[in-house]
Amino acid sequence: MSTPHNSASKGEIARTVLMPGDPLRAKYIADTFLEDVVEFNSVRNMFGYTGTYKGRKISVMGSGMGMPSIGIYSFELFKFYDVDRIIRIGSAGAYAPELKLYDTLLVKEAWSESNFAFAQNGEKSHLLKSSKELNKEIEKISKRLSIPIVKGRIHSSDVFYKEAKDAHIDIYQKHHCLAVEMESFALFHNANVLGKQAACLLTISDSLVTHEVTTADERQTAFTNMMKIALEFAE
Repeated sequence: MSTPHNSASKGEIARTVLMPGDPLRAKYIADTFLEDVVEFNSVRNMFGYTGTYKGRKISVMGSGMGMPSIGIYSFELFKFYDVDRIIRIGSAGAYAPELKLYDTLLVKEAWSESNFAFAQNGEKSHLLKSSKELNKEIEKISKRLSIPIVKGRIHSSDVFYKEAKDAHIDIYQKHHCLAVEMESFALFHNANVLGKQAACLLTISDSLVTHEVTTADERQTAFTNMMKIALEFAE
């Protein structure tokens, strides 16, 4: 069956889906790492692909930017396509001075001031955890691949352009968020609601402390460490 946002039929999507924000990053992953690739979705140019990695099936699909967007796509994957686990692989801005460009961050929990969870089902918590089982496996894989990771809490923000330029300092100090992105809180909530698993690997693309930045091309194609870790979940 298809949805208003996904033209795939049941069975065309693997039980494990990697979900970058950028649909072109999904295409890059499919073109670079997967074999026997089939495109299962191009509605709204939110590209989705299923292929094999080391002979095992896996899918990758863009989520778009922000919680409303990943909220739609992840809910449909979990609810209508029998997806068991989604691993977000995205970019983040560093709040913590010790985080450097290209560091790989494993999200233990996401704090947000967003009302996404409350609007969806009345959930009042503003701090949601990722799946412990997935995180443990990610840690094992990262050690096996000799890819260092940082673990911690992140801020899932509804707003990219804030008028208060130093708002991140208060969030870092008060809520102990190491970095900021815009999707994980909604993904974790949907997984909790539907009894599924979700995890998030982030690559530091810029720093609000040092003001260093990566380019758009680098964000699309150069964040390979988190990709290599996540691809090991192919089944």
